Amino acid sequence: MFDWLNDIRRKKLTDAPFPDSWEAIITRNVAHYCMLDSAEQAHLRALIQVFIAEKIWEGAGGLELDDEIRVTISAQACLLVLGLPHNFYKNVISIIVYPSTVVPPQRKLGFFENSFAPVGVQHPILGQAFQQGPVIIVWDAALHGGRHPELGHNVIYHEFAHKLDMLDGAADGTPPLEDTTQYRNWVTVCTREYLRLKHEAENGIESFLDEYGGTNEAEFFAVATEQFFNQPMQMIKHAPDLYNVLKEYYCQDPAERVSRKTCTGLTNNNN
Repeated sequence: MFDWLNDIRRKKLTDAPFPDSWEAIITRNVAHYCMLDSAEQAHLRALIQVFIAEKIWEGAGGLELDDEIRVTISAQACLLVLGLPHNFYKNVISIIVYPSTVVPPQRKLGFFENSFAPVGVQHPILGQAFQQGPVIIVWDAALHGGRHPELGHNVIYHEFAHKLDMLDGAADGTPPLEDTTQYRNWVTVCTREYLRLKHEAENGIESFLDEYGGTNEAEFFAVATEQFFNQPMQMIKHAPDLYNVLKEYYCQDPAERVSRKTCTGLTNNNN
């Protein structure tokens, strides 16, 4: 019954015209939108309409939310699920947006924790995703990443990849997959590439992937997702098997889109 009601509500949302001002925002701020074909763009616009309406949006650190912030973040989050069977990130209830790099509050000891146990010092972050909690995003990083995929980093792709990973209840670098064959191939390829990145990071060897991906398997998946969408040709060159498992999972082929430009976005914007 709830699914039926959701379907009706979502159809009303997607039947409404997509605001011209929103399309101007994603054309300006999300470079990948201009690499999609017309059918993909239409699908992405429909996902954005539902995603914005269903999530709780909160500005923090003095940031006042507006359409540009919501639409820019939503477009990048929804790009990841463009080819996936999904339920609009059912494990994302709220999105908290800070204006710039933030140091999260110091974590308090739990009731059953020993008082002499050290509590980790919090460090500046650009984003955070929690298993049972919100996604935290820094706006200036989200905007910069959306406009400049050539740099290889995207905080939205990173944090929402974590949320896809968490859909099966664990942040272990393996999101829900279709069958045992896909799981077997995923584990074989991703384990090999994760261990290679970890070895390179520990020995000061430069890699095509950000060394932060060598932290653990969950971070590897998030970093690999950034690279897959932002610099697919590099991934094909250095780790073709990794590209192929991500292509099979996301049901998208960013390398095929590299030379395509279907609209005019910002190309040399330093903001």
